Amino acid sequence: MDLIYEQESYKIIGACFEVYNEMGCGFLESVYHECLEMEFEKRSIPFNSREKLKLNYKGITLEKKFEADFVCYNKIIVEVKALEELISQNEAQLLNYLNATNNKLGLLVNFGHHPKLEYKRIVFDKSQKVSPRVKKGRK
Repeated sequence: MDLIYEQESYKIIGACFEVYNEMGCGFLESVYHECLEMEFEKRSIPFNSREKLKLNYKGITLEKKFEADFVCYNKIIVEVKALEELISQNEAQLLNYLNATNNKLGLLVNFGHHPKLEYKRIVFDKSQKVSPRVKKGRK
């Protein structure tokens, strides 16, 4: 299976590892978010923080919007968590973001997991009628 946006996603995950190695677990999500902003800038990873994502219903844009933690490279949604363990609702949230934006790749990153950073790489293709591909990792 070929990885989409392989180089970009490796750079993002590398930045996440750096933040985790420096900060460890136990902080609020907002702390990791701010640290990631600094690390993305340091590594020249293009990103938009807390980007509002438009929703449509039958071709009409809704007033309600999703807010993604990060959109990197204008095509990868990064959702940051600081939980003991990721749950299915976290994946569902990211899948909704991908579905709403037609983006194909999302990274769900959990800084609250001990002793290692937990992340999931979620590939979504709206045209396919199958479940998304989820690849888990801990390092």
